[in-house]
Amino acid sequence: MKVLLINGSPREHGNTFLTLSEVANTLNAEGIETEIVSIGKQAVQGCIACGWCGRTGKCTYNDDLYYKIWRAVKDGIDGLVVGSPVYYGGPNGSLCALLDRVFYSLGQQLQYKPAACVVVCRRGGASAAFDRLNKYFTIMNMPVVSSQYWNMAYSQTPGQVKQDEEGMQTMRTLGRNMAWMIISGLAGKIFGAGDVYRE
Repeated sequence: MKVLLINGSPREHGNTFLTLSEVANTLNAEGIETEIVSIGKQAVQGCIACGWCGRTGKCTYNDDLYYKIWRAVKDGIDGLVVGSPVYYGGPNGSLCALLDRVFYSLGQQLQYKPAACVVVCRRGGASAAFDRLNKYFTIMNMPVVSSQYWNMAYSQTPGQVKQDEEGMQTMRTLGRNMAWMIISGLAGKIFGAGDVYRE
């Protein structure tokens, strides 16, 4: 069992990474492998609606970042978590450019995989960014994993997000809920939809 986490911040080890790591550590504690892929600081090509991926199953712009995610999805993931800082009330534009390509070209492979997003902001705009990212999942028939609150955390300076105790607790609950959903889903495949899974 494996979950792919996409760090949509240009800061590879910044507050978004720390927030995703809280989710990943919880998933690891539940026996689920994780991989965090960071988008980095390079310019990210957006989708040009050329239709190439519909014919080949892969984006025409086969850059290293896209290919890393394409390969992870093709190798088989059981869940997806996308994290982003909040820029002007929305997710990082480079992240959205990447996600447009990923979801357009890999939609069939992502269907029915549990998914969630996490957002990190200084003060406001988190709910708008959260809403924007969740649209990728709901368009692709992906069950959206919830927590005890919206998956957002607050910080302004490097590392400060770890001081947001409620935010970190929300991430841990999200990790446990995603683990439960993945394990329950696998149990349903193994034992049949009519059977009840008991640990």
